[in-house]
Amino acid sequence: MRTGTRAGITDLDELRRRRAELRESMGGLERALAVPVGGPDWLGRVRPALEELTEDFDEHIEVTEGPGGLHQAIMDGDLRLANAVIRLAEEHALIRSEIAALATAAQTWDVGEDQTGVDADRARLLRERANALLGQLVRHRQRGADLIYDAYETDIGGET
Repeated sequence: MRTGTRAGITDLDELRRRRAELRESMGGLERALAVPVGGPDWLGRVRPALEELTEDFDEHIEVTEGPGGLHQAIMDGDLRLANAVIRLAEEHALIRSEIAALATAAQTWDVGEDQTGVDADRARLLRERANALLGQLVRHRQRGADLIYDAYETDIGGET
């Protein structure tokens, strides 16, 4: 039985908006990473992209896990979805930790005023980790969309 499946539709509209913001920040990081590593201001593009992703992912966690958040609403309506909710919450901690590690690595990287001191090997490693993170985020978002569909019988979409 799904209690309150339609009652939370306004919250789902907010979730769609936040989901679109998170997707946009993921795209921003992807675009920043695509710039040639040896190119001017590579790190200057990656740093703010990671900052934006940090903010949007923190908001995502607040909307889902915070007081009165989506996860609690789903659990209140259908306990059979508890394992999926727990798994997504566990992923939040892992993803948040990786975003923080990448942001710290980028922020503490001193390349000099002219940005010519980018260590190509170090940058490639950072890029690989960030691309792996983007893959994790894509799969996390897919599992989240599946959970919402199971709970509310609504498609929150792959927003464009």
